[in-house]
Amino acid sequence: MPPTAIAEARAAIDAAGRLPDAELDTATIALQLARVDAPEEDWRAAAAHLSELAREAVAAAQADPEADAGALARRRAILAGLIHEKFGYAGDSETYDDLANANLIRVIARRRGLPVALGILWLHAAEAAGWRAHGVDFPGHFLIALEGGRSQMLVDVFGGGVALEARELRTLLKRVEGERAELRPGLLLPMARRDVLLRLQNNIKLRRLRAGDLTGALACAEDMLRLAPDHAGLWREAALMNQRLDRIGAALACLDRFLDIAPEGEAAARMRALAQELRQRLH
Repeated sequence: MPPTAIAEARAAIDAAGRLPDAELDTATIALQLARVDAPEEDWRAAAAHLSELAREAVAAAQADPEADAGALARRRAILAGLIHEKFGYAGDSETYDDLANANLIRVIARRRGLPVALGILWLHAAEAAGWRAHGVDFPGHFLIALEGGRSQMLVDVFGGGVALEARELRTLLKRVEGERAELRPGLLLPMARRDVLLRLQNNIKLRRLRAGDLTGALACAEDMLRLAPDHAGLWREAALMNQRLDRIGAALACLDRFLDIAPEGEAAARMRALAQELRQRLH
């Protein structure tokens, strides 16, 4: 992708960062983030596929009055059949840590991805069908919740779109937190659309950090900040990465932004002390 095209994608992310959460088009923004991350990939083909997926979801909803009336089991079956059976998407358990699994363009091309990447496709299809759904930041495993009236159905999109009841959720939790873990209030809270996208990108950032690619991880954090310019934690992370790269001026700018957003508390005191130390280094 030529520099002007990368700038175009980043401008779209900047624009999304100024929108309220309810107005974010999750799949479209994920596609723009993927364009920046994989400039050599065919993003237009991926966009066409998203349009096809939306059309198929609309047709499926119209063809099933029971689902369209609110039957969650039918909605789950339709979306699982469309995404996992017709289009062949599956969780990539063999090369889970491959960066391609968090890039929507590559996920669409490979039909493989992380839970959150597959979840974005589920959210996209559900919204096209006119059905309410949201992400769930379950410990260690992103889930989708289909909404209907006062109830919801939790779905493991990485596992092919199977429904999860309390027993399966408990098993999943114990796998992450240990045998003594039990379901507790707050585990199934709805995620904001912006947080779903940040979780997607966080997978890329963490994998780059583990690979020792600090510059790449910082670039990912900076793109996340385009989408979430008031995220104090990301400004702190960007400050520390800039410090490690000896970019003192950039680190100070990030620290100042962090302290503007979160001026009180223990973290603010530590970052204020770091800023003072870095300013002394500049003189």
